[in-house]
Amino acid sequence: MDEGTAVEKTGGMGEVRKQLYLAGPLIVAWLLQNSVRIISLMFVGHLGELALSSASMATSFASVTGFSLLLGMASSLDTLCGQAFGAKQHHLLGIYKQRAILVLTLVSIGLAVVWWYTGKILLLFGQDPEIAAGAGSYIRWMIPALFVYGPLQCHFRFLQAQNIVLPVMLSSGVTAVSHVLVCWLLVYKIGLGYKGAALACAISYLINVSILSIYVRLAPACENTRRGFSKEAFHGIPTFLRLAVPSALMVCLEWWSFEILVILSGLLPNPKLATSVLSILLNTSTLAFMIPFGLSAAISTRVSNELGAGRPQAARLATRVVMVLAIAIGILVGLAMVLVRNLWGYAYSNEAEVVKHISKMMPILAVSFLFDCLQCVLSGIARGCGWQKIGACVNLGAYYMIGIPAAFCLAFLDHLGVMGLLLGMICALVVQMLLLLAITLCSNWEKEALKTKDRIFSSSLPDMMT
Repeated sequence: MDEGTAVEKTGGMGEVRKQLYLAGPLIVAWLLQNSVRIISLMFVGHLGELALSSASMATSFASVTGFSLLLGMASSLDTLCGQAFGAKQHHLLGIYKQRAILVLTLVSIGLAVVWWYTGKILLLFGQDPEIAAGAGSYIRWMIPALFVYGPLQCHFRFLQAQNIVLPVMLSSGVTAVSHVLVCWLLVYKIGLGYKGAALACAISYLINVSILSIYVRLAPACENTRRGFSKEAFHGIPTFLRLAVPSALMVCLEWWSFEILVILSGLLPNPKLATSVLSILLNTSTLAFMIPFGLSAAISTRVSNELGAGRPQAARLATRVVMVLAIAIGILVGLAMVLVRNLWGYAYSNEAEVVKHISKMMPILAVSFLFDCLQCVLSGIARGCGWQKIGACVNLGAYYMIGIPAAFCLAFLDHLGVMGLLLGMICALVVQMLLLLAITLCSNWEKEALKTKDRIFSSSLPDMMT
């Protein structure tokens, strides 16, 4: 029985079950992991307006300059570990993980230097001196989190590539619950104030990565993929960077564009209202985005595993199934946004004007979410195939040549305000989605399977020689 016949026999429903099995725990894991910094901000919010403003600015700066970069670089393991696991080259997964941790630690040293001077950097951009000084102090206490966040993301990808997702979800749950206790101890009991909330992030990330490290060390499921320290981790770093840098750009170019929107909203008439409305909309979008993000991680694993195993038809089926799931999720969540549009604003504000604007914008956000769902899973397919360079170019063109210029023109020249900013981002999402869709539909999956085989074989050579 050939591969095409086998795929037909298993059918689309089997693929749906596989993807949902992976996506469900990953969605919960990402929500819980992102809650760590949010919980810290909640504790800071009870310490005063200046403390909250400083911590919010520091958290945003940390996300843009540090966490997004580390997250993006670690996502290169979606390709490397996923394809190696599919090809049953289990020894490579441990080497890839060690190599990624080494590189991300070195990158974190450079990022730590930037974070140390955050206060001065914010002053150069014209921020309020008191807020800039408070943000600089807060982010300095977050520096230890940098050196834990990178290894944490590497462990996530290492386990995800092996379809081991329940421990990832459970460890994130334990971390989120313990983070509340850690914050209380540091902020109130020990008396570190808002600095304690920053340090708590590092401690909680350390708890998370420790749990995963112990699991990898002891679990029978990782018996073939874990390995002790290997000198091979120091080899092939330039090859790793050729994939990791475009991976980081894929994430950062998209992430940074939304931060630019927030900056532009501050230049609109009535900037307090505009910034508040846009922040609520982006916060809502980020919360909903965790659903397709989990699905994106699942399809990245499925595609990389199947290509590594030399089953291109199964990889093609997985891409078709995930696009159907993305459309279904986009429509359902979009409808939910429309239905709650008149109430959602009250979750964030009691100001009637803010609630009115949120109600007006929610249908537009619902449309953008549909395109966001599709582009997100298509980006996951790109990571599974190793198309990060193409993805980075697509994101650069979609967001910085189309989206941001369109948002500026619609918001300021056509006087559409926040609606113009949102419509500009929809333009970017549509272009991004269409380009990635065209690349996916035009792909020769047999050739992609051969490229995967070449990538894995070239990585295995040094180890085989040893």
